[in-house]
Amino acid sequence: MIFRLALGLEYDGSGFCGWQRQDHAPSVQEALEKALSRVADEPVTVTCAGRTDTGVHATEQVVHFETAAYRPEHAWVLGANSNLPGGVAVRWARPVDDTFHARFGATSRSYRYIWCCGRARPALLRGRVAWSKYPLDASLMAKAAGALLGEHDFSAFRAVACQAKHPVRTVRALTVQAAGPFIYLDITANAFLHHMVRNIAGTLSLIGRQERPVAWTAELLAGRDRTVAGATAPAEGLYLVGVEYPEVHGLPLQGWRPRFA
Repeated sequence: MIFRLALGLEYDGSGFCGWQRQDHAPSVQEALEKALSRVADEPVTVTCAGRTDTGVHATEQVVHFETAAYRPEHAWVLGANSNLPGGVAVRWARPVDDTFHARFGATSRSYRYIWCCGRARPALLRGRVAWSKYPLDASLMAKAAGALLGEHDFSAFRAVACQAKHPVRTVRALTVQAAGPFIYLDITANAFLHHMVRNIAGTLSLIGRQERPVAWTAELLAGRDRTVAGATAPAEGLYLVGVEYPEVHGLPLQGWRPRFA
């Protein structure tokens, strides 16, 4: 008998080349598959909700895998965590039927991007926030972000290497808020293009620094030219914080959004 299971996990992306398995450097996928294979006593291959880049973190990554090994839910969690490096932790495990797919079954994904603003770079939060030595006006960034809501062609915010079949995505929610020296950008969409969130963050930061007008985001959307938009923001400020699925699967999604002030 073959069992299909879904897992929720979090990780600090600082020590990995990203989610996807690579020959030249450690990846989150490789670490997780090795840990699960030990628990299952057989090779395990996992499929994730969304691949994250080098240095990007997650508080609610979701994966699924199939195995002939039966283990109680808590055994998958405890067993995997005892074999994972400290920067990766499985939060929950649930059996699912064969209609569940971590990637193609997701109805939305949510990310948080965090800047720490100040003349001196942060030390304790190194690798966990993006540093801006310039002050950022969150109210201007929030106004500019409004143009990105809804269904659009996001070619202006798409990485050159993006392999998506088309650039149209639907942004369902996008907010920018300030708390002390920190700026939090939260965005939810049906799906994302490669580097889309980091490119949006890089563009909004220029508006927050008042180097570009609020109307710039709408102009970029209309122009569909990646070369004139803002630079890709650093990976360390980005977190995958949630993946939504139909309620029928009954997943205990418990992602948290990192907040430092």
